[in-house]
Amino acid sequence: MTTAASVVHSSQLISTHHFGEVWLNPLDGQKSFFATKAFKPGDTICDLSTGRILNQPTYLTVQLSDTEHFMLQPEHLQYINHSCNPNVCFDLDQMKVICVRPIETGDELGYFYPSTEWDMAQPFNCLCQQSNCMGKIQGAMYLPKKVLKNYRFTSFIQQKLKEHQSQKLSK
Repeated sequence: MTTAASVVHSSQLISTHHFGEVWLNPLDGQKSFFATKAFKPGDTICDLSTGRILNQPTYLTVQLSDTEHFMLQPEHLQYINHSCNPNVCFDLDQMKVICVRPIETGDELGYFYPSTEWDMAQPFNCLCQQSNCMGKIQGAMYLPKKVLKNYRFTSFIQQKLKEHQSQKLSK
């Protein structure tokens, strides 16, 4: 992940919020969310809520169930991008964004997309450049078992992983 300082020279500030800022990179059109204060693991960064609920996933939704995918509220949370080495997670039981590793002022916030998505609407090749980068990001159903212990998943994805494992064992 990057820091705001490394992108400020070419980026444009889009919006400011009580714990972070959304920046636009004019070179690729991507928006990212950067912390404006420090957090330690376990801290609640902010509350979140469900916006519009859809039957099918989009690249902006978070999965609640097999048939429910919601738009994040507040809307600026949609700019928390993917990272294979996330510093936040979405706790959908408590409806909070939680810090999972230290965040310094200026750090980009990132979460592990498969932690909330079973089978993604738009799989992509990850460019996070972390040492543990997984390459292709498609959703939790595609993760090797050895990777699962490294991440925190929503309750729905945890249940899907258990069902998936049971199906594999019964074959």
